Amino acid sequence: MKREIVIPKIIKSGANEPELAAGAVQAPRIIAVTSGKGGVGKTNLTVNLGLAMASLNRKVIIFDADLGLANAEILLGVHPPYSLYDCIHRNRDIAEVICPAPGGIKIISGGSGILGLANLDDINHRRLMDSLQVLNNLADFILIDTGAGISRNVLAFLAAAEEVIVVVVPEPTSLTDSYGLIKVLAKYNLHREVSLVVNRARNDSEATQTAKKIDQVAGRFLDLKVNYIGFIPESKVVNESVRRQEPFAVYARQSEPARCVLGIARALLGEEAPAKPRHGITGFARKLVRLFR
Repeated sequence: MKREIVIPKIIKSGANEPELAAGAVQAPRIIAVTSGKGGVGKTNLTVNLGLAMASLNRKVIIFDADLGLANAEILLGVHPPYSLYDCIHRNRDIAEVICPAPGGIKIISGGSGILGLANLDDINHRRLMDSLQVLNNLADFILIDTGAGISRNVLAFLAAAEEVIVVVVPEPTSLTDSYGLIKVLAKYNLHREVSLVVNRARNDSEATQTAKKIDQVAGRFLDLKVNYIGFIPESKVVNESVRRQEPFAVYARQSEPARCVLGIARALLGEEAPAKPRHGITGFARKLVRLFR
């Protein structure tokens, strides 16, 4: 049976955001990491990519927006005492929600607080925006670990983020679901281009062929550019890092997966020259609140 893709009207109506005025202060790059299906290593990439960026002297905050799973926290072996829920509903300052993690990065747990964004009154909305402002000075990159698929919550984060990385593995179901996700982003004009990372590839050739398949189909049928920025090989090191709750970018820095994720980080840093002013964390949060509402 053919699967029907249903897009909430709220996403479509929030797609076209006004640009910031010329001369706006530069802010962190906000990148959402997502996938068409679960189980492809999206969170593992997010965590290790953040650590690779930190090793290149960039300040990184990971925002765990995968509702109810908190996999980024598990992979990092940390237990944040507070989440965004506490910031929204219990008057905790955002500084109390930021949790230090290995490798010099920081993590913010979204928790069930994400769902509360839809019900913020004006006073709490203003307080949250004021609180989040501090993040603009604490990070060069904010990586958002979203859920998988095309649910309303996932699409809201993708629409609000300024950049999107799609993670795919060399399997037919992953290819199909990833293309379905990219198709939605193109159809509703949420993004004009996305970055692509191939995970669990046997070698560079398989990764390149996987990326080429998506790029060719997207180029033929969609008005959206797909930028292949690298791959992570299938490796026992990755599986071991999950069991150890210690990212491979930390404990196996000379391994092939660690070298590959460092290459992906460098590919992203090579695109640092801004073509336009960035919205910053408060711009992202305002748009996200509107989308959730």
